[in-house]
Amino acid sequence: MAAGKGTRMKSKLPKVLHLLAGRALLKHVVDTAAELSARQVIVITGHGAAEVEAALAGKSGGAGPFDLDFVRQELQLGTGHAVQQVLPVLRDDGVVVILSGDVPLIRADTLQQLIAACAGNKLALLTIDFADPTGYGRIQRRGEAVQAIVEQKDASAEQRAINEVYSGMMALPARQLKQWLARLDRNNAQGEYYLTGIVKFAVADGVEVVAHKITDALQVAGVNSPLQLAELERACQRRTALELMEQGVRLADPARLDVRGVLQCGADVSIDVNCVFEGQVTLADDVRIGANCVISNASIGAGAVIHAFSHIEGGTPGSKDFIEVGAGSLVGPYARLRPGARLGAEVHIGNFVEVKNSSLARGAKANHLAYLGDTTVGERVNFGAGSITANYDGANKHRTVIEADVHIGSNCVLIAPLTVGAGGTVGGGSTLSKDTPPGALSVARARQVSIPNWKRPKKNK
Repeated sequence: MAAGKGTRMKSKLPKVLHLLAGRALLKHVVDTAAELSARQVIVITGHGAAEVEAALAGKSGGAGPFDLDFVRQELQLGTGHAVQQVLPVLRDDGVVVILSGDVPLIRADTLQQLIAACAGNKLALLTIDFADPTGYGRIQRRGEAVQAIVEQKDASAEQRAINEVYSGMMALPARQLKQWLARLDRNNAQGEYYLTGIVKFAVADGVEVVAHKITDALQVAGVNSPLQLAELERACQRRTALELMEQGVRLADPARLDVRGVLQCGADVSIDVNCVFEGQVTLADDVRIGANCVISNASIGAGAVIHAFSHIEGGTPGSKDFIEVGAGSLVGPYARLRPGARLGAEVHIGNFVEVKNSSLARGAKANHLAYLGDTTVGERVNFGAGSITANYDGANKHRTVIEADVHIGSNCVLIAPLTVGAGGTVGGGSTLSKDTPPGALSVARARQVSIPNWKRPKKNK
């Protein structure tokens, strides 16, 4: 269910598209459905329907394909009315799991247990005990048997004292759901079609209603305001940090980590404070990440060190823009790797060096204040401080090739397209626009001239 307006978010963006850990709230829920090996996912949209549907179109989650359908709730007449909109596309067989698009941290294993409780022929409700159950539907039992869910506004004082509440998630046979939805009415305090009303129909029809109770409140926490979103973000990050540490990752401070995508770590990885990981990031064995780094869509090889304040911003995984840092490489501090950077083993990229759409072979070094754009760098090249490859002529990008064992002096400009031959040396301060032969010393700079007794100009008074 993803039709709500989310008024308290005070945003033009539909509530379910606000980001949690780098993914839309609704995307978390859809990805969890994929983990259940769902055959069909139906998203009920309403407010901002076109935007929500466009955000999900063509995406079937990270765990496997399914049929993705959208239905719209044009009038907001309650949760039961929302689910009624799925009837034209809902298949008759199988078990239906009803989820909320603004409750993003429900776990797949919890839902598997809920489905098991349904057993294909029961109505299974996901419930939890709250010390303060205000606002939630109460689970009314007779002995252990569930008899009804009573909404807050319709509950008596005695019913409001019940601590077991309905989470908004249930599992039930599709055929029964269709029959019970047709029997809903609006005879309640809010004048809405309550989905929870189907419980009394199940009881009347002799269908067993069971409650699968959990204790983890994070799994049923919803988002209705920026404050709640921020609170859930920190809780989500804490959960991720604990999972990483259980795998052996050493975090300097679990409270100062942000994973906004998928982070995979090998053995003996250490991460300092205030690091942000976005998209898909892999850290191999013995990688060390310094403080205040931002790393997105990159693979960092074994033993590599990313020093503090470095920014690695790769493109889509599997594309030429995805970033690779080779084993034993050193990056930073204050380095920037842009899309398409490929570093071989034992490459050094130092402070205030920027690399874009370039490859550096084993042992190459650019240690200070340099720019390498659209460049192929051979093994053991030393690229001097203050030097750049000038890859853009104002209309098109061109490539520079620096062959193995070249030494580029400080403050050089290599104007592409250009090849510097293997083993060559470029004298400091040179501006090259022509290819150089292997093994040559190439110098291209004006002759030094000193004018004695030269007077600087003075300002007019």
